[in-house]
Amino acid sequence: MNLVIVESPTKARTLSRFLGKEYEMLASMGHVRDLPKKKISVDIEHDFAPVYEPIPGKVKIISELTKACKKAAKVILATDPDREGEAIAWHVAYILGGKKGARDLSSESSKFVRITFHEITKSAIEEALKNPGSINLQLVEAQQARRILDRLVGYKLSPLLWSKVRRGLSAGRVQSVALRFIVEREKEIGKFAKKEFWTIETELIAKGAENNSFLAALFAKNGEKYENTACIELFAGPYKYQSSTIRNQNEAEAIGQDLKKQLFKIESIEEKEVRREPGPAFITSTLQQSANTAFGFSAKKTMMVAQRLYEEGYITYHRTDSFNLAGSALESIRKFIKNQFGEKYLSEKTRFFKTKSKVAQEAHEAIRPTDFGRQTAELEKTLGKDEARLYDLIFKKACATQMAAARLCQTAVEVKAGPYNLRATGVRNLFDGFLRLYPSRLKEKILPKLEKGQTLDLRQVLPKQNFTSPPPRYNEASLVKILEAKGIGRPSTYAPIITLIQARGYVEKKEGVFWPTAVGNAVIKFLTATFADIVDIPFTAAMEEDLDAIARGEKERVPVLKAFYSPFAKKLDDVAKNGQRVKIEVEKTGQKCPKCKKGDVVIRTGRFGKFLSCSRFPDCDWKGTYQEKVANVKCPECGSDVVLRRTRKGKYFYGCSRWPACKWASWRKPTIGTKPN
Repeated sequence: MNLVIVESPTKARTLSRFLGKEYEMLASMGHVRDLPKKKISVDIEHDFAPVYEPIPGKVKIISELTKACKKAAKVILATDPDREGEAIAWHVAYILGGKKGARDLSSESSKFVRITFHEITKSAIEEALKNPGSINLQLVEAQQARRILDRLVGYKLSPLLWSKVRRGLSAGRVQSVALRFIVEREKEIGKFAKKEFWTIETELIAKGAENNSFLAALFAKNGEKYENTACIELFAGPYKYQSSTIRNQNEAEAIGQDLKKQLFKIESIEEKEVRREPGPAFITSTLQQSANTAFGFSAKKTMMVAQRLYEEGYITYHRTDSFNLAGSALESIRKFIKNQFGEKYLSEKTRFFKTKSKVAQEAHEAIRPTDFGRQTAELEKTLGKDEARLYDLIFKKACATQMAAARLCQTAVEVKAGPYNLRATGVRNLFDGFLRLYPSRLKEKILPKLEKGQTLDLRQVLPKQNFTSPPPRYNEASLVKILEAKGIGRPSTYAPIITLIQARGYVEKKEGVFWPTAVGNAVIKFLTATFADIVDIPFTAAMEEDLDAIARGEKERVPVLKAFYSPFAKKLDDVAKNGQRVKIEVEKTGQKCPKCKKGDVVIRTGRFGKFLSCSRFPDCDWKGTYQEKVANVKCPECGSDVVLRRTRKGKYFYGCSRWPACKWASWRKPTIGTKPN
């Protein structure tokens, strides 16, 4: 009997469909040992040696694995093909076979073998069993280095936060940088000076075509452009926004009156054909971004749904930063396109995409279906709606990579009206190509038939008031995108990063975007003043590169940890002695404390969200429930105030202030005239 060890029961059940009775399947339920939570568990004096212990609650699982191991002829470690999976396999082998079990997997006499596969299919499993290997100790070293780094930062920095900010807080190496993006963005929004500007469109009609008008936008006068693009430097990089030299309504109306006196004539018409090529199949970050945009999935939910699809054998491994697709998959995709849509929708040549990642720590393929003959409808019946929707997105994205480019006709018409220049643009679909399967938001805009020199009638002038737009707050998609762009974190860490900063109460998610809390602002204020490196983009990105270098075997774990810890330890001592305390800002409500009558009622942020408190705390211990009202909106059921509430899991929703007497609630922010759900 051979013993196969994986992480989850679902994965074990799927694998059992492809393996015979000579294989016993067991799940480790993730890691079996780790650094204990109640102590630092890193021997700093002896090369930062980690002190692992079996995880509490895993005694029964370890016992089952040990018994099965004794009876097995071979122990096959089949955990996920990334750093974390490699580390799980290493810990399992260590517990079952000691140091020799974890390190001596390459010898023929070893009882333990390691197999890796990037999809749970019969052919992939059979191929993996034919080519067993040993644990990749470089990946294990990289995983341990990350784990130790994060433990050192967390256990050494958190007590300082307790003494300098507030008791019970904690700091993380990568999470703190993610938090800083959100905090800095809020500051940038606050500093951004909104300025009024006006744009002008005209509705024009070609003579003899009174029922076929089109819009042309004013863009210049006497060769000087009205529109302009401003650029400011932000923490995350440059931000461009649109403006205009037309500053107010009076100027816009004066231009409008002058336009009415002019003769409108077509100055030029330019048509050109453009091609739109499909992008690569999904990697972890782009899947999280697209699922957030398309379905509103959080990064955590996307990974949970993808994990189930992978373990059930529907998709390839979903923690990856590679755009590569296997040759057999490309053949299947091209066959599907030809049969489904015809030869003209197939790209002339097989299309390949270059992977940006420098390290093969993750899966060697992009995310794709394992069987392109499997339809989405099948999944909704067997797994559920969310799984079906995500699978459909993955399926279409992967297939689109081998479809023909879309061809569009773009038309640019320039209109002359005395000293004024106006522009009309149109776009026409010549051939939809990959957009037939994977549509975009691009919509056709058909202009009427026009000729150079043709005169036009002005139907109306359409001035529009605008304001310069501040940089947008981060949502899950844009936060993952900036983390990836700046080299912060890796595919397996994006979802935990976002989950953690919310769980700690450092940020809140309202209407799909992140807002820093008073606690989050205080934490970043303290860290930027005292540990600038910890929340610095280049420093954190360089640390990720060092971890990747360990995974490639180019650097060793101990020197990397020493290079980080020596200056970090000195800074810890200095800040403990000389660091200034940071006060968590509170918002006043304008009311007096109902208990002491002396202090003001203020809004504080605690472990379970916002609450009311006396400004004289701890001298006065009065507390009250905080309700954030939605301005100018009343409950559609009873007419009472609408307030922002939180579920037990921390998700925000809108409900009636008279709950539970009135049970009206909505996930979306209500507006005036909202009807009951």
